[in-house]
Parts: sequence; structure tokens; C-alpha cells
Amino acid sequence: MRIEDFPILNRKIDGKRLVYLDSAATTQKPLQVIEAIQNYYLNDNANVHRAQYTLAAQATLAYEAARKRIRGFINARKDSEIVFTHGATEGINMVARSYCKTLEPGDAILLTEMEHHSNLIPWQIAAAEQDLRLRFIPFTETGELDYSKLEWLWDEKVKIVAVTHISNVFGTINDVRRIIEFAHARGVPVLIDGAQAAGHIPVDVAALDCDFYAFSGHKMCGPTGIGVLYGKEEMLQRLEPFMGGGEMISAVWFDRATWNDLPYKFEAGTPNIAGAVGLGAAVEYLEDVGMEALVKHENELVSYAIEKLRAVDDLTLYGNQKNRGAVFSFNLGDIHAHDLAQFLDSRMIAVRAGHHCAHPLTRKLGVSSTARASFYLYNEREDIDLLAEALTECGVFFKHGVR
Repeated sequence: MRIEDFPILNRKIDGKRLVYLDSAATTQKPLQVIEAIQNYYLNDNANVHRAQYTLAAQATLAYEAARKRIRGFINARKDSEIVFTHGATEGINMVARSYCKTLEPGDAILLTEMEHHSNLIPWQIAAAEQDLRLRFIPFTETGELDYSKLEWLWDEKVKIVAVTHISNVFGTINDVRRIIEFAHARGVPVLIDGAQAAGHIPVDVAALDCDFYAFSGHKMCGPTGIGVLYGKEEMLQRLEPFMGGGEMISAVWFDRATWNDLPYKFEAGTPNIAGAVGLGAAVEYLEDVGMEALVKHENELVSYAIEKLRAVDDLTLYGNQKNRGAVFSFNLGDIHAHDLAQFLDSRMIAVRAGHHCAHPLTRKLGVSSTARASFYLYNEREDIDLLAEALTECGVFFKHGVR
């Protein structure tokens, strides 16, 4: 599926084709995105919003055009609800630090046990500073959230909910709409960590009715160092700026300042203009591929991968639920995940190994680490065949010491 658009996948190392199975960490970039960034630097490079000359106007136009395209991609109501960030992590930190300042000691934040550290540590920091409490929706043996615990965990102290859309370990696609409806019925806002979802499944923030949605460009064919925080206009208006500096102000005196309009109130300093242009190009690329076609392709890969991985002797696959994205975490016998990943690398198969920035999750599973293979639009069934074959080889090698 459009493999020809990704030049790095044509690379051979020691005569072997690169099999890239680490898209949950970062996706490869199509030529269209690389060329858009190059074109910006070659033809439009200037600072935005701050000059009257033609080049600066062109840079501003390109920057704001990216914002408009992203707004359409996630179906936000207004361009002003799209805040450019360095990534999902910064967006979550912005909300955690700013929103929690409005809370009272003893108030609670509801998370889940499957959160990436980026949707856990910011809330831990805010809780420590404001004397707040953290509560967690548990996950089941199949790597799914136990929604029956919502009522049990809830009381009037819960003031915000933050939950991952797709688990970066299990691949579970959580029923975030159910959580949003539950919280909103009790007057509580919800933030969704969409780092693993945006660019993989259609995201419609209006239909979800979430209050905040954070995602990263580099996990959806865009460049690193750029991301988006969507926030409902009324929610963003309530928050104080996360950072101070240029651009985010309206007027400044020696002893005080007033803030700029949305979204610039949250975009202090010179932004990552080229990154925004690249992310806009990535969104355009995904729209050209078609999100329905992409979902169909990933679902086919998921079904095939489950079939092939379950056939590998002594392999433990975590999270066997059907409603999942193309992310698979596993262990092979008693082989350490790092050794397993190194063996696969000798076959030019790139997978991730470790706790995947979800240490509490792996601790609950009773393992120190897992290997993780994740697929995207440029992967095909042959990649899964090569993975399964290499895993079988690895099991034989570590059992008998032969290649």
C-alpha cells in the first residue's frame, strides 16, 4: 500500500531488506512530506505573524493552512481550537498543569492502568503540586478496560478524566465515547491521548465530544517535534497559558500582561513552522490514501498477524481482543525481550523492546519488558511472514544454540 512513497523502505543493510515494524514509536515519512518541508525551507522560510514583507506572509499562510487542514482532519469546529505543540506529551502537560490549577486539594483525576507515561507523569506532577488524588480504571486479562469499575471509582471529587484512545502496548481501541458520555453526564471534562490513534483510525472530535485531544505528528507520517492539542474553545478560554513569551501576549507592561486570542495564547515563542507544514502535508497524504482504506488495510494485517503469531511455539501475545489496532506486544519463552529484538535486528526486522513507557502496565503483567511489533500502511503480509519465521528461528537458536 503506497510502499513506493517511503524511500527508507527501499534501503538494504548487509543485502537484506529493512522490515520496519516500529511504527507505534514513530512512522516513516513519505516523499510528499519530505518534499513539503524542503520546499518550505527553499522558498518560504521566514518567521510567522511578525512582519509585513512578502516572504513572512507566505510563511504565515503555509503555517495557518496546515492548522486549517488539521482542523478538517479531526472535524474540529474552529481553527482556533487547534493548538500546535511539540507533540502529544506537551499537549497533555499543558492541560494537566493549567487545568489542575483550578482544582481544590483532595479533588481526583481519573486515568487508566494502561496509560503511556506521557498521560501519567504530568498528572502525577500536578497531583503532587495541588494535593490531588489519582484513580485508575483497571484493565482485564485480555488487555481491555473494565468499564464496570467506572461507577465504583466515581464520586463528586473526580474533576477530570484522561484516557488513551489506543493502548501502545495492547493495541486495544478503547471505547472512549462511552467514557466521555459517562463523565459528561456528571459535568466532568475528558482528555483523550490520541498518539496511537490519529492517523490510524478516523478521529472526529465533534462526534466524540471530547474536551481535549492530543496527538503527535511523527506517529502519522509527519515530522518529529510537532503535535496538536485540540481543545473545545470554551475549555481553552478557561485555561491559563502553559508557557510565557512572545506571540502569546496581547499587551505587556512591566508588571503585567494580557493574553493573545486562541490559539496563539498557547503558542509561546517561534513555532515549529516547518514541522507544522510537514504535518499538514502528512494529513493531506493520509486523506489522499483514504482513512477507510487505511483502516481496512490495518485490520487485514491485524487478522493475519494474530494468525501467524499464535502459531509460533512458546510465544505469549498480550491483549488478544478483537477490537485492536496494529500493535502487538509479546514474549518468546524465557528469552529476554532485548535479546529477542537484537536477534530480529540480525534479520533486519526492526521491533521495539522494553516497557514501552508503560512501566505500571508491564509490572501488573508480571514482566519486566516485552517485544513489540507495530504495523502501518507501508507494511504487507510478507513482513508478518518474515517476523513469524524469524521468531521461530530465534526460539530454536536460544534453545539449541544453532542458526
